[in-house]
Amino acid sequence: MNSIYKFILISICGNIVSGHFDMVVPDNKNVFDLNLYESVLDEELCEEQIRYIQQNETELLIEFLDAGIRTPRGIMTGNVIDLGNYFQCLRINKPITNSVVEGKYCMVHVPLNQDWSTLPSTPTWPDITLPDEWPDITWPELNPNRISMKKDVVKRLRDYHLATAGYAAFNGAVNNDKRIADSPLAALTFRLGTCIPKSCTPRRALKALLNSTELATIEFEEDYCRLPNDKRWVAGEYVAFSIFGICILLVVISTAYDIRYNIFQKKDPKKINKLLIAFSAYNNTIRLVTYTPVPGAIECLDGVRAFAMMWVIIGHTFVNQTSSQIVANPADVLAWITSLESVWITAGPITVDTFFMLSGLLLVYTTAGKLTSMKLVKSLHLFYLNRLLRMFPALAAVILLQISIFNRVADGPYWEVAAAHTHRCRVYWWSTLLYIQNYLNPLHMCLAHSWYLAIDIQLHILSPLILVWVLTGKRRIAWSALVGALIAVLAAATTYNFIKKFPSGPIIPSRPQDAQEYIVNYYVNTLTRASPFFVGLIFGYILHLNRGKKVTLNIWMSSLFWIGSLIISSLVVYSSYPIMQLEWDNQFADSMINSFMRPAWAMFVGWMVFACVHGYGGPVNWILSHRAWKVLSRLSYAMYLVHYPLMFVINAMPIVPIYFDVRYSLFQFLADFSLAVIVSFLITIFIDAPCSVLIKHFMGGGPKRPPKILEQEFEDEKKTQL
Repeated sequence: MNSIYKFILISICGNIVSGHFDMVVPDNKNVFDLNLYESVLDEELCEEQIRYIQQNETELLIEFLDAGIRTPRGIMTGNVIDLGNYFQCLRINKPITNSVVEGKYCMVHVPLNQDWSTLPSTPTWPDITLPDEWPDITWPELNPNRISMKKDVVKRLRDYHLATAGYAAFNGAVNNDKRIADSPLAALTFRLGTCIPKSCTPRRALKALLNSTELATIEFEEDYCRLPNDKRWVAGEYVAFSIFGICILLVVISTAYDIRYNIFQKKDPKKINKLLIAFSAYNNTIRLVTYTPVPGAIECLDGVRAFAMMWVIIGHTFVNQTSSQIVANPADVLAWITSLESVWITAGPITVDTFFMLSGLLLVYTTAGKLTSMKLVKSLHLFYLNRLLRMFPALAAVILLQISIFNRVADGPYWEVAAAHTHRCRVYWWSTLLYIQNYLNPLHMCLAHSWYLAIDIQLHILSPLILVWVLTGKRRIAWSALVGALIAVLAAATTYNFIKKFPSGPIIPSRPQDAQEYIVNYYVNTLTRASPFFVGLIFGYILHLNRGKKVTLNIWMSSLFWIGSLIISSLVVYSSYPIMQLEWDNQFADSMINSFMRPAWAMFVGWMVFACVHGYGGPVNWILSHRAWKVLSRLSYAMYLVHYPLMFVINAMPIVPIYFDVRYSLFQFLADFSLAVIVSFLITIFIDAPCSVLIKHFMGGGPKRPPKILEQEFEDEKKTQL
């Protein structure tokens, strides 16, 4: 599966993961109790229990076999995984003489590139006499000798597994299949869920339960095992639950005070102590959903931000479906992902450049006219501190959620994927809060999508080098600084791209071996992602110069700009189609796409915003400026932070392989989007909004400002977050 949104690329397969820092998870930060798995192993007890089960507990033996190993269904469409029955297995708890037989779920990898000639044509299963009331049972086979697969299916499977290996690793995978390049089935490894007594190892238990001597000659590897209540509690979880507990207590007290003061006592709301209602869910909800029009506000940005966020979420939904390690039809996925009808998903990563562009635009637009160059220099520490503090509360909250609650809310046979993200946050939470994870540990990021925040902060740290000239009030100096900076960034990035010869996507089918280098050295690199931000600075300055003025363009000129921008945006989106083809091989085109695709998209978005502001947007402006997008726009930062970790939780829960289907993925998007809205609303009301009030109070100072100015500042803060 050679997917699309590969800026999420490296969290599902441990062998390919080799970042700048190799992540080592200490036992005291591991999700699972590793000592528990070792302590339950007992060879003598295993022999005794299996002997007893075979001689006296036919129904218990059937339950182990029923919850365990069998040949995957749908091999002709590329399915090589069978998850067994995870919850049925872990519920097994049968007292017998001198002990209790409990179920243990294990995942084993059976490579298909091995010698199967030692297996008989018919597998040996235990001779089981069923009770009279039981129906006849045809036992499942585990016999690769009976597998017949078309050559084109094998080729597609190899292409799929090679293309998605790096992407899967970035998204939480923990183990890659061992492959031999010259084997026609080298890309294939059966991943089979097994159910065994907890005192046994998989090999010993399977050999005995299946009464098979052939298993001794089959090469297979134990991936991981799971037991009931095997998630250990660590210090980070106690910290997280304590902080969330304090926040909830403050919300309850503050909300009660707010309701009593304003609703029951009906006192003058202007006289209430703002700090006492900072955590009021009632007051913060009203602030979130109430909007007062403010002169100079760029209304269409709400719609731009809302649509861009929806594109991010739907892209991530499809990516998680198509690159899942438990997808049941990878051959079909590969066919879809390389087709023209998938271009709206494969082009999805470009939407992040929308946010970089808006960040640069609002930085200039909200700063110019309020600060001079000297004031900026004198208050530079506040400029940085305000940005960092406004980003911090929600980011820290999601990190704490990943460390604790997201690991506790669910479980499943492939929970190792979700656990990988918890491990990353427990080890590298600090680099995320310092916004250096894209350079320090790019392949082990706590929150795989947080590279965007790191680059955004780094660009804001560098922005005063340009702003100090823009705020001089002299247009010639400002234009020289803005255009010169954009040219310098484009020249440096283009030179770098042509020297490094990157592919034009995080993973493309024809160059899967370059995925890791692309992610580390291009996709999360500040230099190569900076051009949309600098385009945004220019459009922000254009909007500032024309603030409150009427810009006159004749119909031919405005039509020409719209047609040109639509052609550019269409080419940017369509460019994802040819590079996804298996035969794509054009390094010059790759380097050109990497260098100029993102600033071109930023110019399209910039023109759209300019046209909407000055009356040339038509129905586009009506749609983007609709009030329906206000709440989503204000929630967009929290939605960006929380939607992806929630997806990993959801995608680690299935108890059977996922069959990829576009319609199913669309419905899954609706679920992902709705859940992201709900959780981001809670984060905003309980944490982000209260912290915003506290930050304003302790950093603001000075005389009180009119309500309209406060409203404008609230809008500016929300818009510049994402």
